[in-house]
Amino acid sequence: VQLQASGGGLVRPGGSLRLSCAASESIFTIKSMAWYRQSAGAQRELVGSVDNGGTSNYVDSVKGRFAISIDLAKNTVYLQMNSLKPEDTAVYYCNVAGTYRVYQPIGVIINDFDAWGQGTQVTVSS
Repeated sequence: VQLQASGGGLVRPGGSLRLSCAASESIFTIKSMAWYRQSAGAQRELVGSVDNGGTSNYVDSVKGRFAISIDLAKNTVYLQMNSLKPEDTAVYYCNVAGTYRVYQPIGVIINDFDAWGQGTQVTVSS
């Protein structure tokens, strides 16, 4: 499974962006979905995650502003980011683990996957 991240860009403080992470295969189940970010000169940090039970966790700095969701019909995970601040500027990466369908003449095979997106730049500046 390959993940294609998109939706980054330049936004003013207080603005919103929605990042997308589209899977190349038909997702069957989700074990976990997460977004990370890495700003210049810093280590990659976990922004938020959602497990297969629907329990979410977010770093304190984004609580109440960011939300992770999924549209299984589109095989896409999202990160909605509101009230953006300059300190949110970073490259954002998605990480999704779960199972996906492989359609073959004999039927459908279910395989595991754990994949990363390539990163999308978010810049918050006036």
